Amino acid sequence: MAQKVLQVGIIGGGDVAQIVHIPTLVLLSRLFKITTICDVSKKTADHCAAKFGIPRMTTNVADIFDDASIDVVFVITSDEFHAPYTIAALQAGKHVLVEKPITLSLQTAQLIIEAERTAPNNARVFVGYMRRYAPSLQAFKREVATIKTIKYARVRDIIGPNAYFIGQSGADPQKFFDDVPAVAGQDRKARLQVLLEEAWGTPFGDLSAAQMDYCTLLANLGSHGLSLMREVLGGLPEEVLASTDNARWYTTMFDYRNRTAPYDRYTAVYETGIDSVPRFDSQVAIFGEDKSVSICYETPFVKGLGITVEIDEFNEHREKCHRSIQTSYEDAYTAELKELYACIAEGKEIKTTTMDAVEDLKLFKMMMDKYPAHKMKQAGEQEVAKFLPSGP
Repeated sequence: MAQKVLQVGIIGGGDVAQIVHIPTLVLLSRLFKITTICDVSKKTADHCAAKFGIPRMTTNVADIFDDASIDVVFVITSDEFHAPYTIAALQAGKHVLVEKPITLSLQTAQLIIEAERTAPNNARVFVGYMRRYAPSLQAFKREVATIKTIKYARVRDIIGPNAYFIGQSGADPQKFFDDVPAVAGQDRKARLQVLLEEAWGTPFGDLSAAQMDYCTLLANLGSHGLSLMREVLGGLPEEVLASTDNARWYTTMFDYRNRTAPYDRYTAVYETGIDSVPRFDSQVAIFGEDKSVSICYETPFVKGLGITVEIDEFNEHREKCHRSIQTSYEDAYTAELKELYACIAEGKEIKTTTMDAVEDLKLFKMMMDKYPAHKMKQAGEQEVAKFLPSGP
């Protein structure tokens, strides 16, 4: 029997769509076929349709929800639209891949969960945590499992400007803003304000620009490493011990407990920052008494870069030993979309579910509750205006 090809509608034609998802879907043509691309900019949608041979473009998301032929909707928009578009797709009986973060607040995430619970056609949500589908992650977890007692863990995401990597990706993405209606930008601002209020549990007027920035950075860059931390360390920490914000360089200390006897405590540290140095320093490192293991990720905007696992330990002769493992050159996004196909077409259980994504939002709230008090002073209107998106 011929393999079913899933029909895909894409909402959002930005960098992640043009550099990652659309090319990967095209390469996986035996599994997926893109039928429609939707973007708020008609010029951007036209560009994507022409470049990638997508038969239909639109600026009206309802065209995707109303198309009975579409099996799965890719929601690759800015965070403010993840929930409404995911919910609408579910209500239309369509499966959804929504890029992480699922949304910014627990309250809005519950709306998605309810929509999924009552969705026709048993439509399900697959949250796009691509690093958790990297083939080398299984080798990392296998090596970590041999550490009897974890002494310390470190999660790091310190990266340079994405434009540096995008410019060398060979994808040459083109985005247009001059044809976007002003009302679209106003709608985006209004939605973001509501989500930030829900996430912090504070009226928007009482939030500083630093708080807003922290929340959105956690949801975007932070969710990569923090979601990995949850998977590898077995869930949420028992407590957030401390948190700092030094000019958009953030450090957080977590209290964890080993999952096996004698259940010793250990500290996990999360550190992140963005600067102008062209590098991508992203890793999770686990330290035991006799062994340390790390997984090191490269930028996702350049296809085919290796994701490596590094091991340092004594061998059976008590000699210093270093090993390096790279399970595959297959990139994490390709592995993720193959998994998506198996979940939709073959009924495989989804790992990165809505309920799993909610755990990240719980963690963000724990971290925000420890956010430095001196950064929470009410900001002036000019400071807040600098943070809010000025365009669509």
